[in-house]
Formats: sequence, structure tokens, C-alpha cells
Amino acid sequence: MHTRLSVNINKIATLRNSRGGNNPDVVQTALNCESFGAEGITVHPRPDERHIRYEDVRELKKVLRTEFNIEGNPKEEKFVQLVLDTLPTQVTLVPDSPNQLTSNHGWDTIKEQSYLQEIISAFKKAGIRVSIFVDPIEKMIEAAVETGTERVELYTEDFAKRFHQDKQQAIAPYQASAILAQNHHLGVNAGHDLDLQNLQFFAKSIPNLLEVSIGHALISDALYYGLENTIQMYRRKLSF
Repeated sequence: MHTRLSVNINKIATLRNSRGGNNPDVVQTALNCESFGAEGITVHPRPDERHIRYEDVRELKKVLRTEFNIEGNPKEEKFVQLVLDTLPTQVTLVPDSPNQLTSNHGWDTIKEQSYLQEIISAFKKAGIRVSIFVDPIEKMIEAAVETGTERVELYTEDFAKRFHQDKQQAIAPYQASAILAQNHHLGVNAGHDLDLQNLQFFAKSIPNLLEVSIGHALISDALYYGLENTIQMYRRKLSF
């Protein structure tokens, strides 16, 4: 099964916001990513709008041709309304706090079971595919099944940190979690700190991996290799 590459463009917005104005142009960059081979565009707006702004999301929705994935914490009412207003292909629910630098853990799908059932139901009724951010812990996968989500996104920071020490040990919990999820008819996505060094091994090791969302590493590599070439480099890592 082919794994789709969704490019997270938050870092483009960070660069724009550092000087004001509209350079680089976030919407044009997203369109360029699509023309260069990205099979999806991901954004993660936060309440302080320190990178992607809520208005960016609305403008992107008007023009994107590939899958649009909006990540964020649904406990922020403004985020929920934004998703329901723009109706992306997919919403990925992430349990980060407003001041977090970046996402750093998955949902406690046991403790948050009732809440997740309610919010996931609301998004699904609007026709939006739902994925939830989870750590590769089997009991969290099992509880995720009961939330009604259609997919889980495996949080891959731990894999990336351990990859160069012992890649087989690093991948083991992700393989077990992916197989468990798929046995329960959940689709599997993945993201966080995947890069040109570890991506192909990860994708080869996870059966039927549907999508990876990559931002920081890909945009950083684009400084050296150019955006079009970099997207193609990542696509090749997913073609084997």
C-alpha cells in the first residue's frame, strides 16, 4: 500500500511571521508543495497564532486540491469552530497545551474516553475523517478503538530518538501498535521527527501505513536541497 506524504507548512508561517508581511506566502507555498508532489497539506494552528493563523486555514481551504489535514487540540473552542467552518479532509486531534513548543505526547485514551467519543462524533457528523494522536502503547490503542476515531497517528519522536542506537528496538512498539490498530479496523498514520534518515525504515516496518505528516525536517532539508527536490526525496523514501 502506498503511504501518502502530507507536508506540514507551519514552519513557512513561522518564517513569514518573523518579519510581518506576506513573505513567504503560505498559501502559494502550499500550492507549490502540491505541484511538487505533496499528497496532502497539514497545518497545526495554535491559539496564539504564532505560526499558522486561523485566516490562513480558511484561505488554504479555498484553493487546496489534495487532502487537507488540520491538527490541534479540540479543547480549544475556537479550534473546533475553525474545523467545522472549513471542513478539511481530516482533523487530527492532539492533546497539546496552548504554550507547548511542539506536540510531545499522545492522548490518554482511557482517561479521556468520554470526551473523545463526544468530540469525534461531532466531527464525523460533519463529514470529517478523524485521527487522534497516540503513543505506541497497546492499552492506549485498545481504548482508542472505543472513541469512534477512524485513524490513529502514531507519535514517532521516541522512534526517531532511538533510531540510531538500535533501530529494531526503536520500531518494535510501533509495529505492535500498528498491527493492533489495524486488527481493530483503525487506519494508521504517523508523524513527528521523521526525516530522510529514518523515514524509509519506518515505512517499510509498518504494514499498511496510510500517511506520514512531516514538517520541520522537510522544510529544514529544503534550505539545502530546494523545496521541489526535497519533496521528491521524501516521496522516494516512501516508494519501495
